[in-house]
Amino acid sequence: MTTAPFVSPSLSRLSSARASPVPKSSARSGTAGVAFPARPYGPSLRLSSPVMAATGLGGNGSPVAPENSAVSSRLGEVKRVTKETDVHVKINLDGTGVSNSSSGIPFLDHMLDQLASHGLFDIYVKATGDTHIYDHHSNEDIALAIGTALLQALGDRKGINRFGHFTAPLDEAAVEVILDLSGRPHLSCGLSIPTERVGAYDTQLVEHFFQSLVNTSGMTLHIRQLAGNNSHHIIEATFKAFARALRQATEYDLRRRGTIPRFVFTYCKYCSGSAWSPFRRCFRNSFRAESCVKHRKT
Repeated sequence: MTTAPFVSPSLSRLSSARASPVPKSSARSGTAGVAFPARPYGPSLRLSSPVMAATGLGGNGSPVAPENSAVSSRLGEVKRVTKETDVHVKINLDGTGVSNSSSGIPFLDHMLDQLASHGLFDIYVKATGDTHIYDHHSNEDIALAIGTALLQALGDRKGINRFGHFTAPLDEAAVEVILDLSGRPHLSCGLSIPTERVGAYDTQLVEHFFQSLVNTSGMTLHIRQLAGNNSHHIIEATFKAFARALRQATEYDLRRRGTIPRFVFTYCKYCSGSAWSPFRRCFRNSFRAESCVKHRKT
């Protein structure tokens, strides 16, 4: 298995020195190509709505960058090749909701379309695999690649909300998703899907998709089914809620002023005790003798 390093991609206008354009045949019929920025850091994202500009809120209720500021597009790209699959994934967290998915699993393509549309991510997925045997390997490796691409696109995570929480209804179904881009992979999945298949898609693969994505992205993810008895509705509500929660978590919090949203642990050299402080080095990297709030000089 090989995983390619991050390369700033563009499907429509990227020089051959960086990557070859994806052939037109890779796009599904009726689906527009994903236009990633041609530069390593893409075009500025600006507010277009006067109401959004006045309130400083994005369409998901999260703060966004002001009109006179520039925010670089956050991109991730992964190529994953195993004995069973060949997967190529690109994601733009600051996209417009364009999806170009050809996974070899039609129902999964439909769900990836929901992820792009409701998360406002630009997503490109091209995969071939041993789906003639079973969808398991393709389903898993696509999720692993998406998680890795997400991790790349997030970078140092400075200024993001980090947490996301959304509940999505779809007719009789309702699913709640809570997530934390913490760097600690964990999945708690409380779905109760009544049928074994939706079309040809094995519904057991839904939880496995999210477990694989969590493992490589370092995300804490909780999924809870509140209602529903139609398998298709339950799964689609899950992907929609996940998309909106992820969008919320990856958007910027202006009040953080570009800092990383974490609360870190330090050791006070004066009182020989521990002190919590949001202004010190992360305890995972090292303990550092610093003054606590009580003994800090002003």
